[in-house]
Order: sequence, then structure tokens, then C-alpha cells
Amino acid sequence: MTGTLEGESVTLDLLKKKMTEFAKERDWEQFHSPRNLLLALVGEVGELSEIFQWKGEVPKGLPGWKEEEKVHLGEELSDVLLYLVQLSDICGIDLGKAALRKVELNAVKYPVSKKKSQTSITCTDNNVTGSC
Repeated sequence: MTGTLEGESVTLDLLKKKMTEFAKERDWEQFHSPRNLLLALVGEVGELSEIFQWKGEVPKGLPGWKEEEKVHLGEELSDVLLYLVQLSDICGIDLGKAALRKVELNAVKYPVSKKKSQTSITCTDNNVTGSC
């Protein structure tokens, strides 16, 4: 990846900086309102969904997938991530801190119990019983 050393971690701050520079160089900042970025994000999530649409249940690690399918998946996941980083930036949200806070809130909302099976989880927000 340009701008990082092989094996170096990629941070949200680095992605934010790269995307800000990318948009500025092309004079695209004028189009990057929260609404526009959200709609672009939704479009990319749709493209990501299309990859899985007719595959049925896919096991962890994607066994049987061709290398070009995995590359395409990586590209679409990246598009989603990059728009999410831009949206959080334009809204003044520290995405890393917000995500860590959400993990902490979820830990309180869904405490570890003696029985840890997925079938014992109840999603009260959506009135659904099963995996959340």
C-alpha cells in the first residue's frame, strides 16, 4: 500500500488523511456532505451484498472461492470502510473511540453468562430470539 511500510498497521487516522487528500486533489470536497457520503456508503454496501447474494451460507475463510473473488470482496469491503471513515470524519465523530465505546455498551447490554450458546441470546431490540 502506498504510504505504509510492509507489515505496518493501517490506522483509521491514516485512512482519514489519505481520503481527505484524495478528495481535495480532485476538488470533490464540495460533494462530500453527510447525506451524499451516506448514500454512497449504502450503494457500496449494496455492491458488497451482491457478492454474497446467491452463494448461500459461506463458511469462515471462504473455502472454494477463487482468488479473484476474494480480491473483489476486498475491494468492496474497502469501499465501505473508506466511505464510513469519510462520513465519520465529515460528521466530526472519532470512529475508533465511538466503536470502542459501542463495544463497552454491548458488553453491558449482553453480559457474559454461564451458558454462552448463540441460541441463548435474545435480541430484545428487534424482538428476535437467536443470534444477534
